[in-house]
Amino acid sequence: MLALVPSTASAYPNPGRVTGSVVTHDPSMIRTASGQYLLYATGGGISSKTSADRTAFTAGADAFATRPSWWSRYSSVPEAWAPDISYHGGKYLMYYSVSSFGSQHSAIGLAGSTTGKPGSWSDYGIVHTSDASSDHNAIDPHLFVDDDGSWWLSFGSWWSGIKMIRLDPSTGKKHPSHPTRHSLASRPTGSKAVEAPFVVKRNGHYYLFASYDTCCAGTASTYKVKVGRATRATGPYLDRNGVPMTNNGGTPVLESHGNVIGPGGQSVLKDADGDLIVYHYYDGNDNGTPKLGINLLNWSSGWPVAY
Repeated sequence: MLALVPSTASAYPNPGRVTGSVVTHDPSMIRTASGQYLLYATGGGISSKTSADRTAFTAGADAFATRPSWWSRYSSVPEAWAPDISYHGGKYLMYYSVSSFGSQHSAIGLAGSTTGKPGSWSDYGIVHTSDASSDHNAIDPHLFVDDDGSWWLSFGSWWSGIKMIRLDPSTGKKHPSHPTRHSLASRPTGSKAVEAPFVVKRNGHYYLFASYDTCCAGTASTYKVKVGRATRATGPYLDRNGVPMTNNGGTPVLESHGNVIGPGGQSVLKDADGDLIVYHYYDGNDNGTPKLGINLLNWSSGWPVAY
């Protein structure tokens, strides 16, 4: 078991073998009842891929054949980023963000589908926004549904970090009776670079995964994935050394090693053989092209270890 615990960046595992259409950014993946894997990612009208075996991936159409008109208010392209797909109450849900690089003029949207397939999504509009006067940025959404049935949306990047709000399960949007915005992770000194939250509950603890430092710069990217643990969804999240994630804390899960540069934009999928961490990295052997990474997670130490 000690061999599974990385002591240096060089000890991190390489991504598992994937083939076919592997160029991706900010992937979110789900396994349908039929066993097919559906993956959505940043770009265009939300790009898609499918796989029957979690190894060979095939590119599909965008989630939205026609992009919702409101996107143009937040992105001149316009395109959507960092989708988060899940399945609740007999329906696939997808939260996503629309913005432009380095801007706080951002919005989180929500869409639903009975099949989860490209072209089947109905857009439900805006869930949350931010602007230049905000202390946070409304991008990188993730839905977490707790055991008691409460719905929580984590999101954010840079500025004052990762936030969480409570949602109304009947609408998937802000809960009218719970307006509090919780702070989950931030970097009050030095770089403000933390984003892409993802929350899971395992063995009685809540775990917050987040991407630290900078993405989107090819082989110059410094992204890495860190995690903290809490006893409730809203935190406080502490790393393995007891440092709060609201004070630069975070225990490393994945960092650059070899040709795997800047792993991040992560999501976690509970599969038949265990939990998967699904992420992108910049391939140092291919001019920094962003590619799909998938590894299993081992939780036996009480902390997620990629292998």
